[in-house]
Amino acid sequence: MGLEAIGIEAGTWLIFGLAFAILLTGVPLGFATSAVAIVFTLGWFGPDALTLVSARMYGIVTEYSLIAIPMFVLMASLLDRSGLSADMFQGMRIFAGRLRGGVAIQTVIVAFFMAAMSGIIGGETVLLGMLALPQMLKLGYAKGIAIGSVCAGGALGTMIPPSIVLIIYGMVTRTSISDLFIATITPGTILMLCYIFYIGIRCYLRPGDGPPLPEEERRQTSIKEAINLVILPLVLITMVLGTIFAGIATITEAASMGVAGAFFMLLIKGRLNFDIVNRSIDQAFNTCGIIIWAGMGAIAIVGIYNLMGGGRYMEEVFTGMDATPIVIILIMMGSLFLLGTFMDWIGIAFLTLPIFVPIVVALGYDPIWFGILFSINMQVAFMSPPLGPSAFFLKSVAPPEISLFDIYKAFIPFVCIQICVLILMLLFPQIALWPFQ
Repeated sequence: MGLEAIGIEAGTWLIFGLAFAILLTGVPLGFATSAVAIVFTLGWFGPDALTLVSARMYGIVTEYSLIAIPMFVLMASLLDRSGLSADMFQGMRIFAGRLRGGVAIQTVIVAFFMAAMSGIIGGETVLLGMLALPQMLKLGYAKGIAIGSVCAGGALGTMIPPSIVLIIYGMVTRTSISDLFIATITPGTILMLCYIFYIGIRCYLRPGDGPPLPEEERRQTSIKEAINLVILPLVLITMVLGTIFAGIATITEAASMGVAGAFFMLLIKGRLNFDIVNRSIDQAFNTCGIIIWAGMGAIAIVGIYNLMGGGRYMEEVFTGMDATPIVIILIMMGSLFLLGTFMDWIGIAFLTLPIFVPIVVALGYDPIWFGILFSINMQVAFMSPPLGPSAFFLKSVAPPEISLFDIYKAFIPFVCIQICVLILMLLFPQIALWPFQ
């Protein structure tokens, strides 16, 4: 008698409970989920079905859209390690420095553009933590504004194209990545403007929380010099996103163009050298290795679970609830949020989306809209304890006097803003879907 004798309901609790139990021991996601997938394949179907596991793993490695991820990561690494991202921050400082809270506002805006140049999460937080946080603390900014603007801005990478989160979502759910990119522009811009509005209002009501940049510092860089510092990154953003939105290039082609553009920018600036290229490629390999291993394991366990009948079972559970469809969506959002407090977004995406998205479609909702909700939810998770990766990214580069308690406390108003925008997208899907209506 095999594991199939316990039935799909008990099997559901056992397969995912065992996977999470192994994860709590510190075993990497890819290895934990792969091991559980093999155990359940043997126990439920027998040894002849092991080829199903390898076939599922091979499927993700050969996914064409996955090629865009190393390209975007490499582009971001080149811009970061060459100092071009830092140049953009210095240039933008001149334009925002006269405002109360101007450096914090500028930090959010620069983070928005940096997200549009890379699509990766975490890198912006670290870079802005090194560039903007010390400067704001030196100017006398309140810790909450300084820390919150850096981390909230850095978390925008979850949804601003070319977001890796949206690429993975599109790949896993077979949803158009280009459509996801187009749909997320309006919600992402609204979120950025909400951050700016909050910073501006708070610094207006409490001027000591965000004093303007001193006149002598603004005079150190002329307007012309500031424009020269920001022009090339803005051209690169326009080239990459413009070709995608205009339908000129696919996601993968645009990513390759972005890498070529980054190399060209380094060449013009005289910063192209072997060390920068070598370290950038190394970072791209490491980042993509984590994504691929996590993806292979999660795809294997979800694939076996669906063959066990889990997909149909979960659909029956959700659609059979005595609740309206929007309540079911809220339950999914709550589940994603809870998972995000102790689990990386990559694992959450690969484990939950193959199960949730078919149910979303069965309920009559657009998977593109759910993709926007998912990306905002992952942004909330990125700043929520106890995992809250953003806090640890910032702590690694923050001054010693900044504690984890200071960081989590600073997150509170910005996480509230994220939740408000999430609710707005839930209530008014047309905000994201208007380009397709």
